[in-house]
Amino acid sequence: MSRVPGLPLPRGRAALVPSVLAADFCCLERSLAPVKKLADWVQIDVMDGHFVPNISFGPGVVRSVARAAGLPVDAHLMVSEPARFLAAFAASGSSLITVHAEAEDPGGCLKKIKALGPKAGLALRPGTPLARALPFLGAIDLLLIMTVEPGFGGQAFMPAMLPKIRAAREVIKASGRRIWLQADGGINASTAVLAAGAGADSLVIGSALFSSRHPAAFLRGLSGKL
Repeated sequence: MSRVPGLPLPRGRAALVPSVLAADFCCLERSLAPVKKLADWVQIDVMDGHFVPNISFGPGVVRSVARAAGLPVDAHLMVSEPARFLAAFAASGSSLITVHAEAEDPGGCLKKIKALGPKAGLALRPGTPLARALPFLGAIDLLLIMTVEPGFGGQAFMPAMLPKIRAAREVIKASGRRIWLQADGGINASTAVLAAGAGADSLVIGSALFSSRHPAAFLRGLSGKL
């Protein structure tokens, strides 16, 4: 596999991140082709059927997505024991590996991710307070605020998460570190503006993007609003 670029640093504009959970896996390369020049990286939701009530992808899919998109890939591990899978996802070409604060040993996992080479992300479910992330700010490159309950695509954005995003932005600003603040779940042309207005500078877009008749035009239009 050719080497994919590394995850960029925050740069003052919102990053647009397609979620391949909503892509057409009958022809992944064709599905990603319209957006690959407009997206900043892509996200793969990895689900184990235990941490969330769904099962999805393994490390091999990261290789395929990285090859098809030519972009950095974030392996978002919605799994109960992420430490078991970190080496495999790092070896598959993940530029970023995101684990959940609610999973087993998030601190140890973040250290292991960095040792393996990828950037490290930490995700919070809607019901998890922001305070759970504070001890790990020095170890992460991305903080993900879930704006739906993780597990399934196509859910409605939870406006109640906007204050949490605002608070997270203040915490990141106070830390002095260049940490991406990501919103994921129910992001569309309207809710993307709300999340970005609250301080998110990385927006994961799945169903709204890949159900669009013209995905490239959708991303260009969204970029112009942010």
